Amino acid sequence: MAKEINWSAYLSPDASPGLRQQIALVLRLSVPAILAEISSIAMQYIDAAMVGSLGAGATAAIGLVSSTTWLFGGISIAAATGFSVQIAQMIGGGRRQEAQSVLRQGLMVALAFGVVLGALGAGISGSLPVWLKGAADVQPDASRYFLIFACALPFALLRQASGGMLQCSGDMRTPSILNILMCALDVVFNGLLIFPARMVRLGELSFTMPGAGLGVTGAALGTALSEVVTGLLMVLFLCFRSPVLKLEKGIPWRLEKRCLHNAARLALPLALERIVLGGAHVAATRIVAPLGTVAVAADSLAVTAESFCYMPGYGIGSAATTLVGQSIGAERKDLARRFANLSVALGVLIMACTGALMFVLAPWLFSLLTPDPEIRALRAYVLRIEAFAEPLFAASIVVAGALLGAGDTLAPSVLNLVSMWGVRLTAAMVLAPRLGLPGVWIAMCGELCIRGILFLVRLLRGKWLEERHAVSGALKS
Repeated sequence: MAKEINWSAYLSPDASPGLRQQIALVLRLSVPAILAEISSIAMQYIDAAMVGSLGAGATAAIGLVSSTTWLFGGISIAAATGFSVQIAQMIGGGRRQEAQSVLRQGLMVALAFGVVLGALGAGISGSLPVWLKGAADVQPDASRYFLIFACALPFALLRQASGGMLQCSGDMRTPSILNILMCALDVVFNGLLIFPARMVRLGELSFTMPGAGLGVTGAALGTALSEVVTGLLMVLFLCFRSPVLKLEKGIPWRLEKRCLHNAARLALPLALERIVLGGAHVAATRIVAPLGTVAVAADSLAVTAESFCYMPGYGIGSAATTLVGQSIGAERKDLARRFANLSVALGVLIMACTGALMFVLAPWLFSLLTPDPEIRALRAYVLRIEAFAEPLFAASIVVAGALLGAGDTLAPSVLNLVSMWGVRLTAAMVLAPRLGLPGVWIAMCGELCIRGILFLVRLLRGKWLEERHAVSGALKS
C-alpha cells in the first residue's frame, strides 16, 4: 500500500468516486487500522495469558485497575484527537504548512498533558485498589501495576498523538507496523520480567531462560517499556519520515491561541465522553468487585476476549474519522455523508460476523487465557450474552468516528452519558445481586443495543453536517 493517497481524486470539486472506489478507500484505510487494533488487543491477551498462569489473584489484580487504565487512556486519546482532526481538515483543504504547525503544537501539548496525567495517576495509585473494593490480597499488586502504568503515560500519549496525526494524513500503515512492534516487544519484555529464570527445552537442546520473576509488576514494566520504545519511534517517523507531515524549516515551535482553542473545542467534549465511558467502567468494577476475586478475574478476561470482536469497528471508525474529516476540509459534505454511511454499513456487517464467531468460540478463547477452572466456569455464558449486541455496538463505534471527523464531539458525549449511566449501570445494580456476573453482562448487552440505535438516529438525521459542528469554519478564519 502506498504511503500517500491521492486525495484530489476523491475530494476535488469535480471528483465523483463510484461505490467501488469508495469501498476500496474505506478498506484501504481500515485494514491497517484494524491491524493496529489487533496488536493493541493482543497486548491485553499477552498480559492476561502470561499473568493468568500465576493464578486468579494475579489476574484479579490487573482486572481491578483495568477500568481506570482505560479511563486515563481515553482522556489521553481525547487530548491527542483535538489536534489530529484539525490536521485532517487542513490536509483536505490543501493547507499543508498549517497542518505542520498544528503537529508541532500537538506534540508539545501531548507531552505536557501526559506528564500531568501521569503524575495524577501516580498520586492515586496507592488508594485506588482500596476505593475499588478489591480484596486485600490483590491490592498491593494492583497498586504497583497502576503506578507503573501512570509513569508510562507521557510516552503513551506521544504514541497516540503521533499515530493519530499519521492516520489523519492517510498513512495508516506506519502506525500499524509500529503498534505490531509494540506487541512483539511486550511479549519479549513480559517473558523476561514476569517469570523467574528457568530451564527451557527445545527437542534435545536445553538452555536457561533469564527472568526477573516480578509477576504482576513485571507485566506492568513490560507494557510500559514497550510503550516507551514505540512512542519514541512513532514521533521520530512522524517528524522526519512522513511524506505529508515531516518537519520543514521555517515553521516555529510555538503555541497559537487559535489552534489551542480549536483543539479544546474538539477535545473537551471528547474527554467528557471518555470520562463518562471510563467512569462507568470504574463504577461497574465496584459493582463486580464484591462478587469476589473469581468474578473480577472472569470479568476482566471476558472483556479481553470480547475485544477481538469490536476491533474491526474501531479500525473502520478510525478510517471514517479520516475520510469525513478530509471531506469536510475539502467542502464536500455530500462525500462526507456517503463515506459515513458506507463505513457504518461495513462495520455492522463485519462485527455481526465477529459476534457470531465469538458465540461459537467462547470456550476456546477462555482456555487460552487462564487454567483456573472456577474462572472458566463463567466463560462462555457471559461472552455469548454479549455476542448479540455486536452489530449495534459496531454502529455506535463507527458513527462516533464519523462524527469526530466532522468535529461533532458533543453529541456522542451526551448519548454515551445517557446510555452508560442511565441504562447500563442502573440495570447492572439491579441485576448483579440477583444474577451475579451474568447480570452485569446482560445489562451491558442491553445498553450497547440502545447506544447503537441512538447513534444511528444521530447519523441519519444529518444535523452533524448541517449544523457545522466541525472546526473548519474557525480554521479558515
